[in-house]
Amino acid sequence: MTEQAAPHISQPRILVLGVCPGKPGEPPFRIMEIDGEVVGRARTVTDVLEKAASFGIPIHDLDDPDVVRFVGGDKYTWTIRH
Repeated sequence: MTEQAAPHISQPRILVLGVCPGKPGEPPFRIMEIDGEVVGRARTVTDVLEKAASFGIPIHDLDDPDVVRFVGGDKYTWTIRH
């Protein structure tokens, strides 16, 4: 019997959730979690970098799934798609 190696699924410290509509007249945003705790809203990728840095987490590569995971879009998704 052969054993199959399970695929590696990383648990990044930073999770950026899908785009949420803002209030009328406000831009959309994405909820951001660090270590499983909601830490606020991000309206741009710069917000993600700044919030991570404020928690002592430097992000050198936004495409590294071991560091940050974008859900419901990628680092370029900041508006609601219809």
